[in-house]
Amino acid sequence: MAFTVEPPVEPMLAKPTPKIPDGDGWRYEPKWDGFRAIAFRDGEELYIQSRDLKPLNRYFPELEAPLRAVGDPAARFVIDGEVVIARPDGRLDFDALLLRIHPAASRVRMLAEQSPASFVAFDCLADGGDDLRALPFAERRGRLERVLATTPESVHLTPITDDPAVAQRWFEVFEGAGLDGVIAKRADGAYLPGKREMAKIKHLRTADCVVAGFRWHKNGPGTMVGSLLLGLWNDAGLQHVGVTSSFDTARRHELVEFLEPYRADALRDHPWGDWASWQAEAESQGR
Repeated sequence: MAFTVEPPVEPMLAKPTPKIPDGDGWRYEPKWDGFRAIAFRDGEELYIQSRDLKPLNRYFPELEAPLRAVGDPAARFVIDGEVVIARPDGRLDFDALLLRIHPAASRVRMLAEQSPASFVAFDCLADGGDDLRALPFAERRGRLERVLATTPESVHLTPITDDPAVAQRWFEVFEGAGLDGVIAKRADGAYLPGKREMAKIKHLRTADCVVAGFRWHKNGPGTMVGSLLLGLWNDAGLQHVGVTSSFDTARRHELVEFLEPYRADALRDHPWGDWASWQAEAESQGR
């Protein structure tokens, strides 16, 4: 493989913001409720990378042909986006994404046929032989629109506006479609991997959630907690409702000690035990 920008690349991140920023120089997009992914392509070679720098190809095989069909057969690009699955009613289904993290290729293929995923693109890191990360976002967006001038049905270009009133309407209306809120980006901003340089404005809802599990932080496995996995009970059992990860370094270390008493035999009779075991197996095999 000879990608213009070689993986892995940490995606640029967003920081929570209480309201939609306004003023000159902002661009606004819907915030998609899916798996963050960066697609690297050089002709027929395609590599899809997750937010935590792991390969995603095997979990979403139905995306490979559509991403190879973007542009001409020799196209080269690196695009940042989100993998999403929509229900028959059009609402996004995050739980369907979680089911894909399974070690059995046959089950993944079956789920891909039953509930196919789509890729929603919102940034362009490379186009042809050009590394675009140092360019302003407004220029990268223009290149992204060119790359995605013709696409198959399962590859989409996210909407964008520079009008905060439109962004506010998206924030209010798109919640009914299962979207998370709005992302705000500076038009003159470079792509800064791993940095929280964007703003995310999410719908705020309160609930007494179950802390059903956690993930280690990428910079401190075994010593720092990266995120807590949250769930709510309903008639179908314990349903995943999101994660929380806005902790400073000191708190990440404190959480390791706090959670230690709860870790012994934690998967015994856990409603997510199978999923946790599948994910652990996949990660241990470097998938």
